Amino acid sequence: MSVFFIHMSALSKQDLHNLAMNIIGKKLEEAGFEFLAVNSLITRHPQFVCVNANQKKYFILVKAVTYPDNPEDYDPVWMESVKLQAKKFDAHLWFAGVGLAKASAPEELLTKEDDFMLNFKGFNKIC
Repeated sequence: MSVFFIHMSALSKQDLHNLAMNIIGKKLEEAGFEFLAVNSLITRHPQFVCVNANQKKYFILVKAVTYPDNPEDYDPVWMESVKLQAKKFDAHLWFAGVGLAKASAPEELLTKEDDFMLNFKGFNKIC
């Protein structure tokens, strides 16, 4: 009898970001937003450009973090530059911090096979 051990690799930063994007995208859809553009790369901001029923434009920034990091923390200097961009396009700016952790052991790395816990307290309205 042979025994094989399969080591599941931890989700990359981009994988975690994609998971957070899916979660936030569903929340925006449920709220009735229409998507104009979606940028899935971590380095591209905003991740979502959308409009509400009144055609008001929104820039949504998505940041995924793992336990024990606080999903509501962001760099205020960086945020100022994004605020300028939002104002230039007459858009509201919202920040969506998404905390993700392995459900069975939050201190362990999250893999694709794991159930996860979600820490999302809602959209932080920046401007």
